[in-house]
Amino acid sequence: MTFAARSPNKTMILAAFTALALSAPAFAEDGDVTAGEKVFKKCTACHTIGDEAKNKVGPVLNAVFGRAAGTFEGFKYGKSIVAAGENGLVWDEEQVFTYLENPKKFLREYLGDKKAKTKMTFRLKKEKDRRNVIAYLMTFSPDYQSTAATE
Repeated sequence: MTFAARSPNKTMILAAFTALALSAPAFAEDGDVTAGEKVFKKCTACHTIGDEAKNKVGPVLNAVFGRAAGTFEGFKYGKSIVAAGENGLVWDEEQVFTYLENPKKFLREYLGDKKAKTKMTFRLKKEKDRRNVIAYLMTFSPDYQSTAATE
């Protein structure tokens, strides 16, 4: 008797998990690092990255993936982003992807607070730009284990 004949429910569950895994966003894999570096130039008015990076209007983005929100040492964050970090927000590809589309909306939804604010008013509206920037930023988070790699 085959596995499918014995346990149709297990087969359906396995098929569902497989479909989910295949449809899960593979942010770093879908992005282009070179294109992301070009898109990131839009971000350099506020952020820096690399060996000589320093806080500006926004924090340094080295090792941002895997870091709790609002915790880069030496940067003065707003109350809402600090609260999000204290409530468990750790930056991964999916969180950054959603945040970059609309930072204020993201924080308001994450915190369940319609008055939450963010210093970051810039948005990356194009999905491809967000994927590319994530791929680029991932190159500066060498110790981070991608969520796509663990699924």
